[in-house]
Amino acid sequence: MRMGIIYVGMISACVALLAFSIPVKDKGNVEAYELTLPAGFPQPLFPAGNELTQARVELGRMLFYDPVLSLDSSLSCASCHHQSLGFADNKSISPGVNGELAARNAPTLTNVAYNPTLLFDGFLTTLEMQILVPIQEHAEFNFNIVEIGKRLKKNPDYVKRSWEAYERLPDPYVITRAISSFERILISGNSRYDQYVNGSKKGLNRAEKRGMKLFFEDLYCAKCHGGFNFTNFETHNNGLYEVYADSGRMRATKLPEDRAVFKVPTLRNIELTAPYMHDGSIATLEAVVEHYMSGGKNHPSKSEFIQPFNLTQRQQRDLIAFLRSLTDVSFISNPAFFDPFIKN
Repeated sequence: MRMGIIYVGMISACVALLAFSIPVKDKGNVEAYELTLPAGFPQPLFPAGNELTQARVELGRMLFYDPVLSLDSSLSCASCHHQSLGFADNKSISPGVNGELAARNAPTLTNVAYNPTLLFDGFLTTLEMQILVPIQEHAEFNFNIVEIGKRLKKNPDYVKRSWEAYERLPDPYVITRAISSFERILISGNSRYDQYVNGSKKGLNRAEKRGMKLFFEDLYCAKCHGGFNFTNFETHNNGLYEVYADSGRMRATKLPEDRAVFKVPTLRNIELTAPYMHDGSIATLEAVVEHYMSGGKNHPSKSEFIQPFNLTQRQQRDLIAFLRSLTDVSFISNPAFFDPFIKN
């Protein structure tokens, strides 16, 4: 029942949010945020009225790390999205307030600015809308965004920063847009793989190059995990189970053909984001490769790309070595993403 309620509640919250969405002219700190993009990365699209500025990004960073967003002030966005883990979690299912378990594995926020849809359902279309979900989900923050705004209005620093960023007091409009602004700067494209394709001969070793050939040429990996962000942004069933406890995208669309299909995740920083799959049921990259080698379980929605294949032990090691080359050390050590409440 809870899984269905979230979308009803979310729609209600979105309607409420629109009431706060009257555009205002920015008169505060409108200095643009200079977003440096890696080679080969397109320019992200920013919603009209929420273009990146220094003030918006910094306010969003504070809110991202502040547990004020949860009912009992015990959890923040960063509680489930750790920078050291590629802004993912190392738990199969992350606990919410009162220790309740959320419905799905916490996905990475790596390059989330490029995602045309959000959540494993691939249903929501903006980060601003997505932020409402963990706030009101009972097993996550279990709170109300209007009440969060009331809390923030009691904090002079948040009042000042909110006015500088959006020329208005803290409210749902400010909260959703500021956090979105911070999340849109979480750009990762400086892995050793990137360095190699951009001309560094030392970027990959021999095993990683062999794994890259397997990934792009010999296997079907790039069918779903291609492009600059190693995802086609689509939803598919990968044969994880014959019977799923989670209805997948069908939860949102109610369409039978969407049963047990989930959004294809990026593979960037994949070494850091274990455990894997929508439910965190696979603990290691080795086990992920074994799953795909098996061809997966039979399911009516299973993608045609999921077919069994054979790899030698060395080939498996090579493929995994390539996947690990997608780790961007500069991303997980970037001070622009640090917790502002901790002196580093």
